[in-house]
Amino acid sequence: MRLQGKVALVTGGASGFGAETARRFVREGASVVILDLNGDGAMQVAKEAGNAKGLKGDVTARTDIDEAVRLATKTFGRLDIVVNNAGWTHRNKPVMEVSEDEFDRIYAINVKSIFHMARAVVPLMSSQGGGSIINIGSTAGIRPRPGLTWYNASKGAVNLVSKSLAVELAPLNIKVNCVAPVIGETGLLEAFMGAPDTPETRARFIGTIPLGRLSRPADVANACVFLASDDAEFLTGVILPVDGGRTV
Repeated sequence: MRLQGKVALVTGGASGFGAETARRFVREGASVVILDLNGDGAMQVAKEAGNAKGLKGDVTARTDIDEAVRLATKTFGRLDIVVNNAGWTHRNKPVMEVSEDEFDRIYAINVKSIFHMARAVVPLMSSQGGGSIINIGSTAGIRPRPGLTWYNASKGAVNLVSKSLAVELAPLNIKVNCVAPVIGETGLLEAFMGAPDTPETRARFIGTIPLGRLSRPADVANACVFLASDDAEFLTGVILPVDGGRTV
């Protein structure tokens, strides 16, 4: 029960990394609000998890972020942890084939959402005496693959903004860390691969990962639990690769 008594907000929590992180947080004693465009999915995960609330919302809209924060404080009394997990990618393809709409959507979901969240929660966490913000970056922002240039760049921004926020918010006792998974078993897998999810395609990507498999939602959830817990009270500005050795 490493998160006993803490309150968390997890974005993109209706599936994949976010859903497993929300479930693990509840099992570790936290109360959780799950925000996702898929409102029904968020509510279903919340129902399955137990001490959680699901909410439909768009992380690119400040009003929806504010509503999620209000739900957390109204229902559970405070907000200690935020996991900025919601993310999106264009399909793996040549850089000149990526449209402006795709570019804008990548940056709105992957980067601007963190801007909105910081503005919404930093004053609250400061008034409470501190907090923990965990951004889900990517190995794409450390060791990029071809065909995902603008996604890679957006995750490079997430990785770096985590370090910059960590330095700036440290005097407020707000820790900011980043989990950087390698390509994983989520609904975006085929988009990242740019090909059907066949054993042959998986083998090609797994061949670049020394520990010999894709990342799994449980891997990311485990890292988030650690960074959100008091075990990590002296860690901030960390980019934690959950990558089976991909970035070595």
